[in-house]
Amino acid sequence: MTTQAATRSTPLIAAPQLGIRSRRPLWRLLAIAVIWATSLFVVALWIAGGAVQDLRAWDTDTLNTLGRITGLVSANLLLYQVLLMARVPLFERAFGRDAITRMHRWVGFWSFWLLLAHIALLVVGYAAQAGVNVIAQLWDFVWNYPGMMLATAGTGLLVLVVVTSIRRARRSMRYESWHLLHLYGYLGVGLAIPHMLWTGADFAAHPLAEVYWWGLWAATAAAVIVFRVALPLWRSARHDIRVVAVEADGPVGVVVRMRGRGLERLGARAGQFFVWRFLGAPGWTRGVPLSLAADPRRGELVVAARMVGDGTRRLATLRRGTRVLIEGPYGEFTGEARTRRGIVMMGAGAGVAPLVSLLEAEPYAPGEAILITRDHAAAESMRVREIERLVARRGLHHVALHGPRRRAGSTWLPVTFADGRGAEMLRRMVPGIHDHDVYLCGPEPWMASVRRDLRAAGVPAAQIHSEAFGV
Repeated sequence: MTTQAATRSTPLIAAPQLGIRSRRPLWRLLAIAVIWATSLFVVALWIAGGAVQDLRAWDTDTLNTLGRITGLVSANLLLYQVLLMARVPLFERAFGRDAITRMHRWVGFWSFWLLLAHIALLVVGYAAQAGVNVIAQLWDFVWNYPGMMLATAGTGLLVLVVVTSIRRARRSMRYESWHLLHLYGYLGVGLAIPHMLWTGADFAAHPLAEVYWWGLWAATAAAVIVFRVALPLWRSARHDIRVVAVEADGPVGVVVRMRGRGLERLGARAGQFFVWRFLGAPGWTRGVPLSLAADPRRGELVVAARMVGDGTRRLATLRRGTRVLIEGPYGEFTGEARTRRGIVMMGAGAGVAPLVSLLEAEPYAPGEAILITRDHAAAESMRVREIERLVARRGLHHVALHGPRRRAGSTWLPVTFADGRGAEMLRRMVPGIHDHDVYLCGPEPWMASVRRDLRAAGVPAAQIHSEAFGV
């Protein structure tokens, strides 16, 4: 089914939104300045330790100085890997959750490979200086250098985290199991820190350098405790959020409705997500990241999910009155990103839920908003009643695409679209699509296919908005 609507190309003029949006570059500038300041400090430490002379020597000192710089950069990246996932407002506002997730993965792998290079270079360099084989030198490091036993254990945990984060391994694991293993990365970092500060020549080269590194890691630990533990506990106690209803959303979906005290003070916006823990329910210690499925300004928090894993299946068993712990709100997948009057929402599966919340909250005239949903079968569709209500009351145009996905070309389309020309199909469904903001929510490969066709259809990258809600 294809629904066409006349669209306007007039930019969305809303002073409050533009004012909020204009602050993101300032946050990003500040965040980048912080990152560069610490990175340059690392390089300064290395140079102050005689790096230039050692590099010119072309002997064992060269191996050792390369081992030092790889260790310093790895430690700095490890610091930012933790900070990026600590929900620090500076980075959240500067980059948004989608970019932070990509940065976390990129930083993590580079930190790991530099750590391995650090170990290898120092073992070979010290072994050559001492005239012993590398196995003997590695054994000497582990047993006779302060903090090295802890660092070895920490390295093992980091190897575990990296191996399970490889995409193929990640797909073969349940989210809950992967997330639990991923948390061991914090322990691995904690075990590695004493070695850095006790035996690293660059870390303890000067009292100021030592104070700097201890202070930096202490601030990182404090950020994790404050933003991942203390603040969520305080917000949860303050608002006393409890489940008020659990409803079926089609044959494979579930909706949970929650209310509490002064929820407007949370500042939650349609399209954002929380990490939810339902006290007393099985597995409550493992947070479930879910987006808001309705406009939070209505006085309740609503989530909708497909029952595909242990965490989401348990939602259907929740009882009325269950107390809820929250982390959030997080994410920049909100109406504040809009620049045009016309909006196109494209969602696959459970990705429809945050789009419905945005459509409930955003201003638009009849014909200015189009929702394109993608499901394997019509019976699997979610938020159907809410979508029908938006169609009837606000003039939303809804295009439902059902059927198995294509294996080649525009894989976001069903196989029933024989030609598979996604860009042309988008132009037919949304005349003047280049003058719309487009919001995407669904599996990453599906969104990547849609994004390619949107760009081919002439939609500027700045008007395409998407966000990953979990690591």
